[in-house]
This record gives sequence, structure tokens and C-alpha cells, in this order.
Amino acid sequence: MIKVLIADDHAIVRDGICRMLKDQKEIQIVGEAADGQETIQKVRETRPDVILLDISMPGMNGLDVTKQLKAINPEVRILILTMHAEEQYAPRLMRAGAMGYVTKHAAPQELVKAIHELQSGRRFISPKLAENLAWRYLGNRPDLTPVECLSDRELQVLCLLAKGNTNHEIAEYLHLSVKTIDTYRARVLEKLNLRNNAELTLFAIRNGLIEK
Repeated sequence: MIKVLIADDHAIVRDGICRMLKDQKEIQIVGEAADGQETIQKVRETRPDVILLDISMPGMNGLDVTKQLKAINPEVRILILTMHAEEQYAPRLMRAGAMGYVTKHAAPQELVKAIHELQSGRRFISPKLAENLAWRYLGNRPDLTPVECLSDRELQVLCLLAKGNTNHEIAEYLHLSVKTIDTYRARVLEKLNLRNNAELTLFAIRNGLIEK
């Protein structure tokens, strides 16, 4: 029996995943979590074999949760299940320790296959992503994309700004000073050759970093 924990801040999404997996006799849903901190707590309590983890959640995002879970238990198996474009987030999350990446548009059988692959100790990515990674990291590597030039924290600040948060709100959310957030914002604008938050938001939407 494969024990699975579902971590997503939308109850309707968690319910949908539960319904999708309920007929899989070899899979057991052992818990649900609605934010990053709860995810870490539920992992400690339920000891799942595979964690289905969304990227965008209150508190810690999926990238931060992945890093913390891997620090707690390097053997933890994390499958990212998200709406975000895989080419922008997947390589970063895989480097952080996730073992698989599936979009919520995927067919149910792809999710089931991914869970089995992770349980067997193997990674799971879509053929499209595998091809992109092969060209980028094994072949003649092209220049880094603008998003790949951003640090993890810079990407997080970009996404929060693009969602309409103020610098003060982001500072409180990330437990950093407003001055530090100002610095991150300035770096992001410079690296992406953008001028203001409106252009940041448009960039984030066009590159699949936030939902419209």
C-alpha cells in the first residue's frame, strides 16, 4: 500500500484528487494539508510514502516546503502537482529535491503512474520536460532563460509582487525587512529589464509563473 499525503490550499482540489485516487486499491490517502507549515506537520504525523505538493500555498511555498522536508528527511518522495508551467518551475524544484512534476491538466493515469514511479525510487517528468532538460543540460546548453537567472528568493518576490502584494506585505509574509524586499525587487527589475510592477505582473502571467 502506498501512503499518500495531499498538500494543496484549495479544498476542492484536494477533494478532486481524493476522488481520482479512491479506486486505486494500492494507494491510501493518509492526510491532507492546506499550507506549508501544516504539510510539514502532517508529514511527521502520517509518514507518507509520497507527498503530492502544490507550489502556491499560504505561508511557505512549495519550493520552501520541499527544501525543508528534504532537510528533515533526505529520503522523502515529493511529487509536485500544480497548475504552473513546468518549464519555469520544474528544474528549480527538482534541484531542490522533488522527484517528480505533474501538472493538474494531466490525465488521472499519469498521476497514478507518477505515484508508482516515485514509490519505486524513480523520478517522473513528462516527455516534453525530459526533452527540454536533455537539450539544456546534456546537449549544447543554450543561454539561461530570464526566469532561470533569478534566485529562488527573487522568483518568490517576483510572484508575490505580481499577485498585487505590497513590499510591506511581502516583508511581513517572508519575515524580512522592507529594505530587503526593496533590494530584491530592484534586482528582479534589473535582471528582467522591466520598469515597474505592472510590467512584472505581465511578465509573470506570460511566463506561467502565476495564474491569471
